Amino acid sequence: MKGVYIHILILLLWSTLGSVCFAQSPFTAPDSLLTIQQGVASYYAGRFHNRPTASGEIYDMMEFTAAHKHLPFGTLLKVTNLNNSYQAIVRINDRLPKSSSRIIDLSKGVAEHLDMIQDGIVEVTLDVLTHQTIAMLKEYYDETPPDLRLRLYYEPLKSSERKEASLFELGF
Repeated sequence: MKGVYIHILILLLWSTLGSVCFAQSPFTAPDSLLTIQQGVASYYAGRFHNRPTASGEIYDMMEFTAAHKHLPFGTLLKVTNLNNSYQAIVRINDRLPKSSSRIIDLSKGVAEHLDMIQDGIVEVTLDVLTHQTIAMLKEYYDETPPDLRLRLYYEPLKSSERKEASLFELGF
């Protein structure tokens, strides 16, 4: 009987891992509408470890968390290191100073995952995970911060003000 349970457990693990290993992640498909910011990222570690963050949560330098100037706490972002295309999903739980030239401060765990420890600072893009998140952020802000790009749709090219001549007027 014990052998049957082991076989069932192995079968369940194989089916779960197989679908995870071979399925395309919804977080890797590029969608420029989901990119809300691009700029410089840094990381913070030991000095702040086990201390309270601005959200009140205790900072753990190995968790996939980050500090941002004004995104709401709990916002999930996909951070892409533009030097090597490595990506990580982080949760905002802390604040950057308004005067910071960086767009995001990442935990040490994220920095290791993105292979940016040696560099210290890297150019990154920040993407939200869904279009619903963009809608939520647009509602959250009375006025969208100038450093964030929040679009729900592709904006059509604006036509020029001058009137185009029709093909009939040109004699075609």
